[in-house]
Amino acid sequence: MSTADNLKEAFAGESQANRKYLAFAKKAEEEGFPQAARLFRAAADAETVHAHAHLRVMGGIRSTRENLEEAISGETHEFKTMYPRMMEEAKAEGNDAAYTSFANANAVEEVHAGLYRKYLDNLENLEPVDIHVCQVCGNTVEGEPPERCPICGAPRSMFKLIE
Repeated sequence: MSTADNLKEAFAGESQANRKYLAFAKKAEEEGFPQAARLFRAAADAETVHAHAHLRVMGGIRSTRENLEEAISGETHEFKTMYPRMMEEAKAEGNDAAYTSFANANAVEEVHAGLYRKYLDNLENLEPVDIHVCQVCGNTVEGEPPERCPICGAPRSMFKLIE
């Protein structure tokens, strides 16, 4: 294996650990273990530091324009290729929960690709606008969130304002 391969593997592992530890922190909070939650959040933050370092060394952070172009490409691959295949396999296996998870993500990745395209096309003229994320499916909207999420049906209260 090459150093480049090792950097990609390390970046993926650190990124996954970050997300997993944040989920673990949420569960610890729900179960009434705030100090354990704090440790999980601290470790998650450290994993982010590692992931960002690996990504920098790989040359994976470029100009905002190039980053937007890469984001469009990645999101488009997800909603056109990756998630449709996963949805098909989950359906064939009768795994309804996985199908719903993949279908929600698929719909949101298309939204993300559209938003990234909009920002790339208007980068110098972007006006400040609130962005909200549905905490059920990840739907991402500019401005005020809808009464119900058009992707998963969650109520407006499930949208989180992103600072």
